[in-house]
Amino acid sequence: MPAQKIGVLTFHRCINYGSYWQARRLVEGLREAGHDAVLLDHASPRVDRAEWRCALAPHLPAPTAKSERRLYRAKIDRFRAAFAALPLSPPFDLDDPAGMEAYDLVIVGSDEVWNLRHPWYGRHRLFFGEGLKARRLASYAASFGNHDIQDGLDGQLARDLDDFAHISVRDANSRALVEHSVGRAPELVLDPCLQFPPPARASPGEVDDAVVIYGHSFPAWFQRAIRRWATERGRRLVSVGYHNAWADEQRIDVDPDSFAGLMAGAAAVATTFFHGCVFALVNAKPFICATSPYRANKITALAATLGAERHLVDETTPPATYHALLETPLETGIHQRLSRMRTRSQRYLDAVLA
Repeated sequence: MPAQKIGVLTFHRCINYGSYWQARRLVEGLREAGHDAVLLDHASPRVDRAEWRCALAPHLPAPTAKSERRLYRAKIDRFRAAFAALPLSPPFDLDDPAGMEAYDLVIVGSDEVWNLRHPWYGRHRLFFGEGLKARRLASYAASFGNHDIQDGLDGQLARDLDDFAHISVRDANSRALVEHSVGRAPELVLDPCLQFPPPARASPGEVDDAVVIYGHSFPAWFQRAIRRWATERGRRLVSVGYHNAWADEQRIDVDPDSFAGLMAGAAAVATTFFHGCVFALVNAKPFICATSPYRANKITALAATLGAERHLVDETTPPATYHALLETPLETGIHQRLSRMRTRSQRYLDAVLA
């Protein structure tokens, strides 16, 4: 297929490992296929301030200790250095995109680009195609996040989405919203980190036999269960990206590449985050996840798509299940479904790029 000038519109400057890696791997995947692809570098001081405030105090309403704030600030600095190394378009104003360059194709997604409840990006029509300079629009693995099907989509946003030549999403809730509001059944595809796995650069010996803890605000029952299992098995718990007092070691300020290395080198993963599950799956690591109302749509959909529902636990889950899930290799069926979904996702991308 001929090379195209492609802009990828997503949340590429979030202080979040999953957001960073999904943006990077999608644009790198397109570039590896021979296209002139860049991340559309929308700029907004308002969004930057909100993002940094959240990154400095992720446990709100619980306060953040001064010693932790120093580490969260270092984490922000490392993310900003990583952002600068990404393939970026010339910057343009998020709220006035008239200054952006023109593209053959703009791909919106992945991430919660259509989440109307997002605290600083929610309902921004740029992510629905308004003002984008492109001959064609498509989405890849877009999500409405915790904006549920019963909340619907207003007529203007539905009309905006109907201008997309191709639409794909990454969860069942988003698929239902598009189908109900736009009258088109979008394709269900993999998150870019699963479609284009990040290079595994595990550091030998760094977290061998350790379980990576990824997330924050873990429910008390989950903390107790994981801590009990780790003590019984003599395993070290390493909290990555966030402070979790119940872990043995804190790695709050790691950069995105180091995060990927720690996930690749871990013995297992315990998480509340979507991309905690994704990085466990891409590295074929045993994992366990406690869902939350905010992340339930995307996590339960991922588990259902890959047949990994048993890896999602709740307060009634018996201790024996923790032992099994954290000590046993991933089921063969998960690998098989993942392979089929990669084929399906690539077929969708081929159609978009044709």
